[in-house]
Amino acid sequence: MRRTALAALCLTTVAAAGLAGCLPGEDKADSKPKGPFAGLTGGEIADRSLTATTGASSLRLKGDIPDDESGGTILIDMALNKKGDCAGTLSLRGKGKADMIKTGDTIYMKYDEAFLRAQSDGESKADTDAVVDMMAGKWTKMSAKGEDAKDIASFCDLKSVLGGAEDGNSDATRGKTTTLDGTPAIALREKDGKDTYTLYVATEGKPYVLRIDSVSAKDPGTLTFSEYEKPVPATKPTGKILDLDALGS
Repeated sequence: MRRTALAALCLTTVAAAGLAGCLPGEDKADSKPKGPFAGLTGGEIADRSLTATTGASSLRLKGDIPDDESGGTILIDMALNKKGDCAGTLSLRGKGKADMIKTGDTIYMKYDEAFLRAQSDGESKADTDAVVDMMAGKWTKMSAKGEDAKDIASFCDLKSVLGGAEDGNSDATRGKTTTLDGTPAIALREKDGKDTYTLYVATEGKPYVLRIDSVSAKDPGTLTFSEYEKPVPATKPTGKILDLDALGS
């Protein structure tokens, strides 16, 4: 799970509509755009959505991201903010899930048995069983500043997640208007060779990114963005917590 959310945004599903100026596209402006964002090209709408989205102090990110290390897919559902707090779940498709909370300088995680066994691939059965017995279903904690926690800690920081996405100049083209979970939106499309990307932008209120679909042989997937500017429920778990840093010392 080394890929940061920014890499996911820029290199996989969110490359659509040049959210971080990552992909070339067709420089087509609509001749007579009507309705929401009348008079704006798809690229101009995408650039406005980029400004709105990167300006948010918090949001919820949900979807599937290719995992470079395992060759599989990571399913995420995470609320995060620019203070570096986060709360949600990570799931290896068909191989368990982990609950995760980061508040302050501490990361709390709770793994199910399937997740732990998947992460213990290559270890002996005895060692794997010992890890499962010790950790499955229990909250653990570790310092967010530790070497093993740096990657996942940076993922919890919305500044890191959206960092590098400030530059626009998208060549996206306008699509149809629609509704996503009750929110009116417009679809923007961009191509890169055989790959197609669709970005959905809210047409009411701030033009936040709502969803990005990638139709790509290498990195297919969908990311949804919601709960903008809402508090992140990142509170320390109650009950007994296993200190992983103490075990490793």
